[in-house]
Amino acid sequence: MKGRKFRILNRPFSYFRKVIRIGLLSDTHGHLEERVLNFFKECDEVWHAGDIGTIEVLEELEAFKKTRAVWGNIDGHILRSACPEHQKFTLKGLRVWITHIGGYPGRYDIRVREEIRRNPPDLFICGHSHILKVIPDKKLKLLHMNPGAAGLSGFHQKRTALRFCIEGGKPTNLEVLELDRWPEKTSS
Repeated sequence: MKGRKFRILNRPFSYFRKVIRIGLLSDTHGHLEERVLNFFKECDEVWHAGDIGTIEVLEELEAFKKTRAVWGNIDGHILRSACPEHQKFTLKGLRVWITHIGGYPGRYDIRVREEIRRNPPDLFICGHSHILKVIPDKKLKLLHMNPGAAGLSGFHQKRTALRFCIEGGKPTNLEVLELDRWPEKTSS
């Protein structure tokens, strides 16, 4: 191999795979339970769409998997220092925008409305409403995802999270985790 130059790539193994698996959650409000982590165990990355609640939840996610997170309206200065308000990136050809308060197709929040119309991503993710929704925006040619709420705080009746793959620049194989609002009590 004399005379050949090799460049060492500092990339995780998942970088070279054709399919990458994503776990998506939001509105944990300081509560992260084992069933959610089990749902994400085969994922390559976990994305959190804000209202994390405590730095301990973020640290637990980061110790578990590569994590991309944004802060939400209930997150204090520690989480706002650790996470941006918006995450915009491209992964496997998919342009992604994650923020906490974003609205829905046809009713985007004032904070994102102009930018999303000018430069729409392929996948727009937000939390805040505690309502799981996956909606195609045909006008802007994007997919909107809100994973609902994985935590206990709020008005929601079910706790939810999403899992999906990115393949060929598109989200595929979407799955939903649905848990009762309050963890079951064991009787003695």
